[in-house]
Amino acid sequence: MEEPRLKPDISRTEVATAAGVDLETIVAKRDRGEAVAAMSRGAPIVLARLAAEKRIDAVISLGGGGGTAIATAAMRALGIGFPKVMVSTLASGNTAPYVGVKDIVMFPSIVDVAGLNRISREILTRAAGAICGMVEAKTVAGEDKPIIVASQFGNTTACVDHARKILEAAGCEVLVFHATGVGGRTMESLIEAGLVAGVLDVTTTEWADELVGGILSAGPTRLEAAARHGVPAVVSTGCLDMVNFGPPETVPAKFAGRKFYQHNPQVTLMRTTADECAKLGRILAEKLNLSTGPLTVLLPLRGGSVIGAPGGPFHDPNADAALYTSLKDSLRPDIPVKELDRVINDAAFAESCAQALMRQLGVETSRSRS
Repeated sequence: MEEPRLKPDISRTEVATAAGVDLETIVAKRDRGEAVAAMSRGAPIVLARLAAEKRIDAVISLGGGGGTAIATAAMRALGIGFPKVMVSTLASGNTAPYVGVKDIVMFPSIVDVAGLNRISREILTRAAGAICGMVEAKTVAGEDKPIIVASQFGNTTACVDHARKILEAAGCEVLVFHATGVGGRTMESLIEAGLVAGVLDVTTTEWADELVGGILSAGPTRLEAAARHGVPAVVSTGCLDMVNFGPPETVPAKFAGRKFYQHNPQVTLMRTTADECAKLGRILAEKLNLSTGPLTVLLPLRGGSVIGAPGGPFHDPNADAALYTSLKDSLRPDIPVKELDRVINDAAFAESCAQALMRQLGVETSRSRS
């Protein structure tokens, strides 16, 4: 909100314009929060343009709360692998809102960012050295294999492990993401970045947390990246039979009387109801109906998790049927759905998932390769 003390290459007016706001209006209001919000919208646009034009090789910034918010918003607009360092007074706290799913290095400032002293000189020198080292470091080339991303939970590990081995034997590189909210968001960001050849999204459980109010939501755009970018995908309903909470005492009182399972001392699982499952089916269909590329949906009719299998504490055929019926009824008629009378962790189900994805990718599907 003040005139700069040195002349920048890109003015605050240009950043504000990129955000669609008039700088003079913002300055006249003298509202720091509104000014930070505006610059946090404009800076990512400006920085992404500079990177696209190859005018920058790295980004480093320093600041307190406002500076960190603006700079990391801009950094999050850059691709994974682009060097990013944020020297911040907030680096030792909860950095998730600033880092998001990008490879931003948060560098603790130790002292406030308010002039030079014997501590800040040391910290800023090391931060400068870090960003220079990132630029100079060369990535060692690896095998150029098609990248497959897969979603996994402890309750779907056997399925993903078996499918992964088949895909790797067929010459693919499989990156597995734990469906803990940040895992789903990270996976989606890689798809959006154009780094992914195919998606094995068998564990869509994060949508249960988003709908019901659990602690592992990946947000309302989960499942959209592959659909909008036309990336070949195989999708299933793994672990939509559960919502995640912390220790039992952290479960909201409104859920009293529901069916729970203590996964470990830190994680309490709650069974989704038939009504919630019906809603989840419609939500998944809404997202999958956006698909512009090859897509196959596979349904494990005998259970979508270890504890949802026959004999397990979350086995509920009525709730599962509500999920599958709602999904099929709401899905675009041209999207193929394959129903298997299997539990999701059965080897035959995993093989069907892997083979469906390989067909979409034009990869050899012979059983002998698994």
